[in-house]
Amino acid sequence: MSAPATPRPTLSTPAPAAPAATTSTATSARPTGLDWRLRFALLSIIWGFSFLLIKVGTEAYAPFQVALGRVFFGALALLTVLLVRREGLPRGRRTWAHLTVAALLLNTAPFSLFAYAELSIPSSLAGICNATSPLWGMALSLVALSEDRPTRRRFAGLGLGFIGVLTVLGAWQGFSGVDAKGTALALLASLCYPIGWIYVRRTLASTPGSPVALTGAQLLVSTLQLLLVSSLFTSAPTSFPLWPTLSVIALGALGTGMALQMQYGLVTEVGPTTAQMVTYFIPVIATTAGVALLGEQLHWNTPVGAAIVLIGAALTQARRASGPADA
Repeated sequence: MSAPATPRPTLSTPAPAAPAATTSTATSARPTGLDWRLRFALLSIIWGFSFLLIKVGTEAYAPFQVALGRVFFGALALLTVLLVRREGLPRGRRTWAHLTVAALLLNTAPFSLFAYAELSIPSSLAGICNATSPLWGMALSLVALSEDRPTRRRFAGLGLGFIGVLTVLGAWQGFSGVDAKGTALALLASLCYPIGWIYVRRTLASTPGSPVALTGAQLLVSTLQLLLVSSLFTSAPTSFPLWPTLSVIALGALGTGMALQMQYGLVTEVGPTTAQMVTYFIPVIATTAGVALLGEQLHWNTPVGAAIVLIGAALTQARRASGPADA
């Protein structure tokens, strides 16, 4: 993921539960007493386990319902924070219109796509597909964001990253054993994130309001979007099994609520570049969780390809110089 180019960072992470939010000059997150390294590790674990939670959630609920529960409990967590802080939601029809588009691109669409993808692919593969988001972002930024200039190193990273994707999918054996539809949905979900970030950076970067207020509003809009979609295309659940229900609650409250709060604090304390390194730990944890807890099969090309993807993604994020935001 590209680090923000200005001292006022735009928080946007390809993590499974992270909608892009913008920050104002007033910082909403304050460093806590817990060492940032521990918070970094905890954040990696929470977001890495998100794909396992999606998988468990879809055992009892339709994909749209899993996505709905995810944004609802995430919004509930952030709105509770706003209530404690006595901070209001953003104002203005124009702001809410932009947040509606951001919610669609960064929450409603990718969360639903990942849930549908995991009906037919392992959670570990979904986590690896999510790691391609910086690669998509780099490719799009060459056209859409003038401040992201192409370099040989970044082009090499882009090519290397997609070689890694082909390695994960076993291209040399005709993609045997890989569900094409599910994989395509997961890759499309990862593409939604950089499209959403570009939109946010162009429309909401200077919007007044804290990251919590903007993201809480965004999740609230996404909840309404998914409530409408779910009512049209799914039937209300007739039962609420314990583990799938707890998985959806944790996916929203922890992965989309508490985790975002933790990342805001990390950006404030150690800068966005360091904070965004969490992206590269997510597929490792997602793969480990899927194999250890769900019994998913792991072939040699999966970890090798994932490593190549991460190296390529890291190369695409290389910049010539570090600004104040890269402290």
